[in-house]
Amino acid sequence: MARPADGDLKAYAASFFPKASLPDLDALAACLGNSDPAVRDDFAFTLWTEGLRGRHLSDVQMRQAMALLDAMAAAPDDAGGFRRPFAALALSEVARADRIAPYLTDAELHELAASGAAYLGGVTDYRGFTAGEGWRHGVAHGADWLMQLALNPRLTRADADLLLGAIAVQVAPSATPPPFYIHGEARRLARPVLFLARRADIDDAAWAAWFRNLHPGAVARWKAPYASEAGLAAVHNSNAFGDAVHVAASESQDAQVRRLAPLAAGLLRALP
Repeated sequence: MARPADGDLKAYAASFFPKASLPDLDALAACLGNSDPAVRDDFAFTLWTEGLRGRHLSDVQMRQAMALLDAMAAAPDDAGGFRRPFAALALSEVARADRIAPYLTDAELHELAASGAAYLGGVTDYRGFTAGEGWRHGVAHGADWLMQLALNPRLTRADADLLLGAIAVQVAPSATPPPFYIHGEARRLARPVLFLARRADIDDAAWAAWFRNLHPGAVARWKAPYASEAGLAAVHNSNAFGDAVHVAASESQDAQVRRLAPLAAGLLRALP
């Protein structure tokens, strides 16, 4: 699709979305998988953001966009590996739009939470930034999607548990080869956890159990963690996540969030 001149995206969004048909939205969604970061990041994702934050899409278009993006996020990885993580990042804006001005039914919000949890928990491409190609950043983009959901007051406890389950999978993923988080993934994973801590329906016992399940267990990579790349990655990633939660929770003015500080400190102490 034709790109507007530089600097005209806000005006372009205001004119494009009100008259955009489903094929137009599909074409824009397809640009999120473009190998050129100028098309993918600077044009397609920025235009989605302008359209959603500017409320230029009707509720019908919002649902159409959500369906298109959700299908992209759920599809198998494409050769370039850009489509799924950028669909997830665009879906974080869909989730934000509903948080700011609700338009989804409770059932649709649950579906968005379920698909967000499925996406993040299923990420297997751990590439962050690659010179000449730009960002993929699947874990961070999935965490951003879950953060917007975590901020939504309509999210149910069952939905919150789905999000926490997906986050736990990616704190120290058991992938081959093992990823070492170096692009801020741990901090991004911590954000939805910190916002979920504000909920009154997740009690101290539930939080203690969640953090306890992140502790080193009897799996092979933890038996001699400094003797394998998998063990080193697990220690590195768990430390980064524990640090991110501990610092943010310790500095929070919210007593609910501060509950997580000693639990994160316990995770750090348990690491070899």
